[in-house]
Amino acid sequence: MERFRKLLVTAAIFAAASLIGYGFSIAGFPDASIALVYLLAVLFAVRQTSSLLTGLITSLAATFCFNYFFAEPRFTLTVNDPNYYVTFLVMTVTALAVSTLTARVRRDAQTAREREQEAKALYTLTNLLSDAPNMETIEEIAAGAVSEGLQCGAGCLGFDASGNPEQTYIYKPYGRERSLIRREPEEKEELLFRLNHLREDHYEGEEFYDWPMFSEDKILGVIRIQRADMEKMDPSQIRMLHAMLDSISLAMDRFRTAEQRIQSREEASRERYRANLLRSISHDIRTPLTGIIGTSEMLTARLADEPDARQMAEHIRKDAAWLHSLVENILTLTRLQDQGLSVAMETEVVEEIVGGAVARVAELHPDHEIEVELPEELLMAPMDAKLIEQVIINLLENAIKHSPPNGPVLVTVAAGAADWLRPGAGDPQDAGGQGAASLRDMVMISVCDEGTGIREKDLPHIFELFYSVEHHNRSRQRSYGLGLTICETIIRAHQGLIAARNREGAQGAEFAFALSQQKGEEIQ
Repeated sequence: MERFRKLLVTAAIFAAASLIGYGFSIAGFPDASIALVYLLAVLFAVRQTSSLLTGLITSLAATFCFNYFFAEPRFTLTVNDPNYYVTFLVMTVTALAVSTLTARVRRDAQTAREREQEAKALYTLTNLLSDAPNMETIEEIAAGAVSEGLQCGAGCLGFDASGNPEQTYIYKPYGRERSLIRREPEEKEELLFRLNHLREDHYEGEEFYDWPMFSEDKILGVIRIQRADMEKMDPSQIRMLHAMLDSISLAMDRFRTAEQRIQSREEASRERYRANLLRSISHDIRTPLTGIIGTSEMLTARLADEPDARQMAEHIRKDAAWLHSLVENILTLTRLQDQGLSVAMETEVVEEIVGGAVARVAELHPDHEIEVELPEELLMAPMDAKLIEQVIINLLENAIKHSPPNGPVLVTVAAGAADWLRPGAGDPQDAGGQGAASLRDMVMISVCDEGTGIREKDLPHIFELFYSVEHHNRSRQRSYGLGLTICETIIRAHQGLIAARNREGAQGAEFAFALSQQKGEEIQ
């Protein structure tokens, strides 16, 4: 219909030009004046369109009309005067040049208007999105902007932080002011599958064209446009749609990032509060526990002639010692989490560190035999002596807890680390061996017990925070999964290796760690 209207207008323009030329001919004006009238007609005709083909056709039509109506003999396509050929050529070239320039100017003007409208729409969209307080508002703004800006029915389906589509999405029919509809998407699994396996920038469904919006490798949402409306869009509208998708995805990503940042701050605040509370409680408990341990030891010594009372005092001492160890571990863990682990590395004699730790544990558990095997050579290693001693104490406490009553515990010191300590060998727990020396240049300390061992399902998680394996011989001593986590953290800070396994050829479990060894020639 639009083409037919333009054709009628063009025909009317040329008819009017022919009438004006006929009047000029009667008035005795030269043919050049009539040719100018047709050139003016070409200019008016081309103003309706930006097509170069239309300009070419109108230029030829102007030459044809001049030849037919005004060149002698009139009302024929023959020419008696050869000079008319020059007139026809000049007129055709001039009309073509005029029509081409006019079409180009019109096309540039149309492009400028489209760019202006696009920029205005994007500016308005960006302003609205920047003030959106939540994701639902962003989806409403997106659906409305796409619908009104592209004159189509459009919807916006949001995805949650884990990359799954929401239960409903917002749909905005074109031409209905403030009309937003909540719709349920089709099969979500199918929708998610086809969006994750797209080979183009959109998916053509039966009802909608789905245009996903991504942030890195995670999908943020989908703009859904009615299929019938999408098929009518021209390249400028497609370009504007891409620009809108970029603005919407940027707003969604910014909101998700801000949301995650707020959540991280809240979690950090809760963690600090928890750590401060634990630290405060632990400090308050540690002082009376020390008094309880000392008093129970005195009572145990004074009640030598009263077995029942002495046994009760001994139980009090053991439980208080266990509580004291738990409090120390809690304080250490909160310090590590809040301030990080500061390692003061100094070259120490490994035998002295092991001896100090064994002496402290033997004093608390006199009914357990702790055997120590040392190499003939003197081994030295750079370490934080206080922290490594705590690692050995925690491993000894863990071994005693899982040993049978009065069961022996073996501590072994050796030059060179065993292969099973290497990350990835037999599923050991890697404590961050990056930067560690080769196994033969390390010193290894292992602690073995004669308990029931570690179940295979527990081995991959043995060093995780708050992970506790089941044991039956010490039911009254509960485990909170702190000691081994602290051990791993300390050894990680020393760039060492730590792992656990069931003993080979014997009953029980073996925990070991390895540190870089200080060679004799390196000692100043």
